[in-house]
Amino acid sequence: MIITIASGKGGTGKTTVAASLAISLAAEQPPPPLFLDCDVEAPNAHLFLHPKLDKQQDVALLIPSVDETRCTHCGKCAEVCQYHAITVLGQKTLVFPQLCHGCGSCAALCPEKAITEIPNRMGILEHGLGRDGVAFARGVLNLGEPMAVPVIRHLLAWAQPASGQVVLRDASPGTSCPVVATIRGSDYLLLATEPTPFGLHDLRLAAQVAAKLGIPAGVIINRENSPYPDMDAFCAEKRLPVLLRIPFKRAIAEGVAQGKTLLDIHPEYGDCFRQVFRHISRRL
Repeated sequence: MIITIASGKGGTGKTTVAASLAISLAAEQPPPPLFLDCDVEAPNAHLFLHPKLDKQQDVALLIPSVDETRCTHCGKCAEVCQYHAITVLGQKTLVFPQLCHGCGSCAALCPEKAITEIPNRMGILEHGLGRDGVAFARGVLNLGEPMAVPVIRHLLAWAQPASGQVVLRDASPGTSCPVVATIRGSDYLLLATEPTPFGLHDLRLAAQVAAKLGIPAGVIINRENSPYPDMDAFCAEKRLPVLLRIPFKRAIAEGVAQGKTLLDIHPEYGDCFRQVFRHISRRL
């Protein structure tokens, strides 16, 4: 079973929810879950799960390299590139690695075979064992790299679960391409939100993504300090079950700031998250 924890906006407590769910499942039955931190631009789940990272692998994208001694500057490579990562200006062929998606079309269709592909390192994958036996893996995008999706795809292919192991994917905030890449292939989507107008606006967007991909979803409302009828009405309208409500309390805020999970702060949340998981299991 693959459960992705996502949020329409940042700061809703998505990683807090994901890490707390992982710890609660680790205490219930073997094997402990596999936790994938797919927020490769700003991974922070390690602050809660404290893994000992003992396995690494580089992530590289193949980009074109032009042999100017063979190139006739015919422009065929520029014609086939959908992303404008290569262009011909007079007697010079220019490559823009930041735009390249590594499709290989330019090298395959070059009539002079003047283009070869070379690896461009864009990030790293790391794997290790976290607290309570939780298997942990994450991707880390190099600073300045514009595309997170290749690192996410490599992470999902690299970190394979054991038989019967639940997979928890911690997505990046928002609804952009990295989030969609993380969500694809999931069995269930947990949407963390907050009871504010901004939270509701972005929850609508995240729910649209779930509906478009055909993935069942549920909602966890974090930092709830008073009823917010508009959010409850939206969840009822879209048939999104509210699986857990986490109150807005100083003790929780202080604990999370110290790298504690909700179970560390209030152990009774272990039962709450296990109930969430049982609901998901019945739903599937």
